[in-house]
Amino acid sequence: MSAMWQLLLVMIERLGIIISVAFIITRLKFIRNLIEKQEISKAHKISVIVIFGLFGIIGTYTGLTINVEDASISRTVLEVREGEAIANSRVIGVVVAGLLGGWTVGLGAGVIAGVHRSLLGGFTGLACGLSAIISGLIAAYFYKKNNDSNDIVSIKTALVVGMLAEAVQMGLILLMARPYDQAFRLVESIGIPMIIANGIGTAIFILIIRNVVHEEVKMGSLQAQKALKLADLTLKYLRSGLTKQTAQPTCEILLKEIKVASVSVTDKEKVLAFVGAGEDHHVNNDEIKTEATKRVLKHGELVIANPDEIKCKYKNCVLGAAVIAPLKIKEETIGTLKFYFKSEKEISPTIVELSKGLSTLLSHQLELSEVDRHLELAKQAEIKALQAQVSPHFLFNALNTIVALIRTDPMKARKLLISLSHYFRQNLAGTTATETTLEDELKHVKAYLEIEQARFSDKLTVDYDIDENILFYKIPPMTLQPLVENAIKHGVKQMTDDCVILIQIKEARQKVTITIKDNGIGIPKDRLLEIGQEKVASETGTGIGLYNVNRRLQMMYGEEAILKIESEFNQGSRISFTIGKSKEKVKNEQ
Repeated sequence: MSAMWQLLLVMIERLGIIISVAFIITRLKFIRNLIEKQEISKAHKISVIVIFGLFGIIGTYTGLTINVEDASISRTVLEVREGEAIANSRVIGVVVAGLLGGWTVGLGAGVIAGVHRSLLGGFTGLACGLSAIISGLIAAYFYKKNNDSNDIVSIKTALVVGMLAEAVQMGLILLMARPYDQAFRLVESIGIPMIIANGIGTAIFILIIRNVVHEEVKMGSLQAQKALKLADLTLKYLRSGLTKQTAQPTCEILLKEIKVASVSVTDKEKVLAFVGAGEDHHVNNDEIKTEATKRVLKHGELVIANPDEIKCKYKNCVLGAAVIAPLKIKEETIGTLKFYFKSEKEISPTIVELSKGLSTLLSHQLELSEVDRHLELAKQAEIKALQAQVSPHFLFNALNTIVALIRTDPMKARKLLISLSHYFRQNLAGTTATETTLEDELKHVKAYLEIEQARFSDKLTVDYDIDENILFYKIPPMTLQPLVENAIKHGVKQMTDDCVILIQIKEARQKVTITIKDNGIGIPKDRLLEIGQEKVASETGTGIGLYNVNRRLQMMYGEEAILKIESEFNQGSRISFTIGKSKEKVKNEQ
């Protein structure tokens, strides 16, 4: 019994070889692809079969030679004479091959290791050779059961399969090896130690693979989190586009967060920013000289530059290598992101992957800046279109008034034409800007009212309640006139006398409230909710005036600036809106 446990301890001791082999195997890319259940080429699959087959052969040679006749044990395996057998870990390589690669890999590795064992001889040679092949197929069966999961086979499964494969080998020895009494004594002495040792060895092999893979996944996750953090920190800068003003703070953030010697950002022609070691002679706004950078700009692929490619003319420059990644908008490369190092040894695979991830995230930010720019252009175009809709609406009313006055009072008609000319001069100026001052807007309204008061003769009174010191406030051009026009046309037009319009502009808490009030017939309740929110057709107008004003206020100042409309039947209407003080005015006051 003591000999059995001694044998077990010796075999477990020799499992250290397994740890070394497992670590080396996880370094090979095609083995990693196999582990992660990715497609591999036929050539790589053959390589995997050969590697695990050789691992099985190593397991044979690192075993112990057992002489059944005198129960002696030799720690070296050079040849197997008649009456001798081998206590070994051959099954581990074959089982792991089947668990990771399925039946083709398991069977292939089993054939290589099994044929080799058969050729070594000994009374158990044929049984052990056949058991190696069967072990590969047993492991492949468990691979298929686990195939639906993207995870590596569990340690518990590896332990069970390793022990099962070795138990099958013991069974085949009893069935095939002759003389039977020698086979029986052999299994009795080495069976339990080999079943336990090979089960533990298989579990250790899979444990190492799982730990290495999971550790790299964890590192990848940490790098992804870091990349997202850096993308978040640089978002407010690169969202404005790729310029000198945005590149400098971006480089400073990246240098602070990543262990590199220097960081640089370029556009297609020049260095926009350079921060870190060497910034005394790597000057911003320099022409791009590095051939590697030009290659990245041309092909849009990441490049690792060596000292010869950097070609710094400064003799004492400490920069000896760089990772250069493209910055793209859609498929066009518009610049580069460069991480500099003192030597190529400092460039790890993690840094390369981080560089790829960051260049992708920063490129997305630059794409968003383009989207923002196009949205702003579209917004300005819509504002101009809305302003253009207002102008002919007023023009038709003004011309009708003047046409009527030409017959009765030509001199007054002449004055009104001058007012109309002044109005449209202001209107044309307004089409080239999205904001105007309250002072200019009031002039606009007064020019309009001169025409309308001529139509109403003496029955229209306009009152002004204005804080003169807030005429610096900015509002969209042609905002007040449509509101005043609405008050006249739909409020007081049907009244015979005492028509009153109040224009009120008041300041409170760095905001200005503009109110247009009339004492007209009011707005029906069924229309009150629709006015300003959509184009409301009526017998007396197109319904676009208030809608356009409300739309422009909403686009330029947000929901808080939308029109507030109050009205009661035969008690008039009140339309108001509130906007914030212009930034220029606040700055001047401070």
